Amino acid sequence: MLRLLALGTLLATTSLRAESPAEQKILEAIKSPDLSVVHLWAPWCSNCQAELKSGGWLKMIKDNPQVKFYFVSVWNDGGDGHAMLQKFQITDQPNVTVLADPGPRKGDNKIKQLAGMPLSWIPTTWIYEGGNLLYALNYGEVRFDVLQQFLADSKSEWSHKGEAILQE
Repeated sequence: MLRLLALGTLLATTSLRAESPAEQKILEAIKSPDLSVVHLWAPWCSNCQAELKSGGWLKMIKDNPQVKFYFVSVWNDGGDGHAMLQKFQITDQPNVTVLADPGPRKGDNKIKQLAGMPLSWIPTTWIYEGGNLLYALNYGEVRFDVLQQFLADSKSEWSHKGEAILQE
């Protein structure tokens, strides 16, 4: 019985991961009443590179100065990808913060969740407001027209006041 308890304790403690400084900053940011876009990416990822090359991120950032954008490099051995983002003028924008998860690219210690959300593919983009996850675009390149629509929808009132109620 004692061995089983010790094994359970060992498994629980090894599966817990301390929050990195980048994750702490994201957790603070998403609690803000402001609209925040958290983009998980890596400079070596061809899908992430394609998003940058299209110019979509720069246009999105410039067209939405009231939105805070967080580019979080993951699975990049602690590198933040600043040099690549600089090539595409992302780092020059006042509403952009560049962060890096310190973890490795491969292996069992690779980050598998961030801010309580699962992470299994990049690029991944999350939209938050006031601590609430509004939209999650996981598993691939974002379509910027869809992202822009989500940002616009986030500002609108979702109400059916004054509309007729359907009878059963």
